[in-house]
Amino acid sequence: MHRCLRYAFACFGLLSASCRGPQSAIEPASRAAEQLAGLFWGMTIGAFLVWAAVVALTVYAIRARHEAPAERRATALIIGGGVIVPTVVLAGLLIYGLSILPPLLAPAPSGSLRIQVVGEQWWWRVRYQPPTGPAFDLANEIRLPAGEPVEFELSSPDVIHSFWIPALGGKMDMIPGRKTRLTLEPTRTGRFRGVCAEYCGTSHALMAFDVVVMSKPEFAEWMDAQRRPASQAVDSIATLGRERFFANGCAACHTVHGTQARGVVGPDLTHVGSRHTLGAGIVPNDHSGFVRWLSRTSEVKPGVLMPHFGMLPQSEVDALATYLESLQ
Repeated sequence: MHRCLRYAFACFGLLSASCRGPQSAIEPASRAAEQLAGLFWGMTIGAFLVWAAVVALTVYAIRARHEAPAERRATALIIGGGVIVPTVVLAGLLIYGLSILPPLLAPAPSGSLRIQVVGEQWWWRVRYQPPTGPAFDLANEIRLPAGEPVEFELSSPDVIHSFWIPALGGKMDMIPGRKTRLTLEPTRTGRFRGVCAEYCGTSHALMAFDVVVMSKPEFAEWMDAQRRPASQAVDSIATLGRERFFANGCAACHTVHGTQARGVVGPDLTHVGSRHTLGAGIVPNDHSGFVRWLSRTSEVKPGVLMPHFGMLPQSEVDALATYLESLQ
């Protein structure tokens, strides 16, 4: 019995140690995630209690197999370990789990920041709707103010996705024809990882996004910067890249505020150079990352709708990458 317990605790310790980092649900960074982590630990303890009761009964049965147990004792063990303990533990877990649902499903207070997120194949369209000031668009990255509730409006135009930021809250499905809502209130700053938790097609596993939680002053400054038009290219290579951007039809799918690019099919690229990653969390946002994404798009993300530009001379691909990198 003692050896079994030691093995169980050792395995649990190893599993817990591996569940760390920016995509960990047991390192909560919001009020909702704290409640969900509490539910996880409660269910883990409950499962351990039921398991311990079953193991204790098994050990007792093995040791007492050569003896005829008293009928009263056998009945007490069956009722106590097989009926009462599981019933009490599971009922307690059910009551606790139901009790945390109302705050998790409550809408954000009036005047809160609202963010529309649309799950595309296979990237994230993000639109900020602040309580004051004009709305603006982002893609494959979300930034939030610490200590402020934020309401997400989630939808999808084609297939079911599932919006999940493990460190900040639970999963919420994005269903075509419906709008679902999720309220999160981050409690600490940091950079976290969100994913699609519902199989949605070829590149489902390559559909991630960064979530950056900032202090309120930093977030306000960031919002002001996002509302501004794209920075103008001044470097000669970036200027060439801007010309190639329009000459190769990129403006038909992408928007770059401050230019004639008004496409709505693909992500908004107005400030793409300031984001942490490219291609929905799978390519570093640097010059080599832009070059790889532009020239080997379908290899980086199979099934993606964006055409690759590997047929262009290397000098033009480099110029395009330099221009996009300059959009800060």
